[in-house]
Amino acid sequence: MALGVCAYPKLKDKDFKTIQDFRKENDELYYSIAKPHIAFVFPIDNKEISQEQFVKEIYHHTKNVESIEFEMKCTTVNKDAFLPYYHLLLVPDKGYHKIVKLHDKLYSNLLFPYLRLDIDFIPHLGIANAKDKFEVKKWADQWNKKEFSINGMIHSLTIVDYSMNILTDIEQINLGKS
Repeated sequence: MALGVCAYPKLKDKDFKTIQDFRKENDELYYSIAKPHIAFVFPIDNKEISQEQFVKEIYHHTKNVESIEFEMKCTTVNKDAFLPYYHLLLVPDKGYHKIVKLHDKLYSNLLFPYLRLDIDFIPHLGIANAKDKFEVKKWADQWNKKEFSINGMIHSLTIVDYSMNILTDIEQINLGKS
């Protein structure tokens, strides 16, 4: 079992369709595995932390955390740290700092030893990937030469199990002051 945390943001129907249409053609790794999402805790495959402990830890750190509004107006290219792929990422302008701060908060205490400091955490919604970095760069240029704005809200986090290339939602945690 590899436990992680992601958000399935609320998007306008037209933005969701634009993202999914592009992913269907260009996201060979994750289109069939996951809906559009923003990762907060990357899957941790550890026998020392039980699912119950993990869930309790995430609940603890999300208490009194408000929903996060974001706006994405550009893409960027990122090299995968584990696979021979490059990714096209939608990156938020608005909301960036709130996502980073929640990510850091979730990795405190119990999950701190699993924080990846060898790779940058870039809040993002992945929309494409390929082994050819120039292909991904071409997609980035196509997106970025147009004016676009994808607005959304993160109202909840979902604890997931990502094992054997299958993503299973385990529990949803609603955000908002309690």
